[in-house]
Amino acid sequence: MAGKKQDVALSDLQIAVMRVLWERGEPSTADVAEVLAAERGLKHTTVATLLTRLEKRGVVAMRRDGRQLYYRALVSEPDVRRSMVADLLSSLFGGDARALVSHLVDESEIAPGDLDRLRKRLKAAAGEDGT
Repeated sequence: MAGKKQDVALSDLQIAVMRVLWERGEPSTADVAEVLAAERGLKHTTVATLLTRLEKRGVVAMRRDGRQLYYRALVSEPDVRRSMVADLLSSLFGGDARALVSHLVDESEIAPGDLDRLRKRLKAAAGEDGT
């Protein structure tokens, strides 16, 4: 999947599974289940089902070693974030990033210190573009 941008919208539970894969590289089903049992109280069978569905979608790859199954992510966290934010931006804000930022400011989701950091990032990005 390298080089190809994929539309990857994941549920909250799927993201939790993916975070374990991103952090651990290629854990077994049991390893993922252990982490998610502690974090979310999920049963091994639920985690196995989530991993199987993610594999069918092409988001993860599975490798068998004896009776043990190992999974690794085929999409990166930044790619998932980018895809899901683009979907949110398109569906709720008509593709208008300014409307999204305005909403976050209006709803106090962005604190004044966050705005200062955002201004600096925008200024730096504008400088990189030569504008």
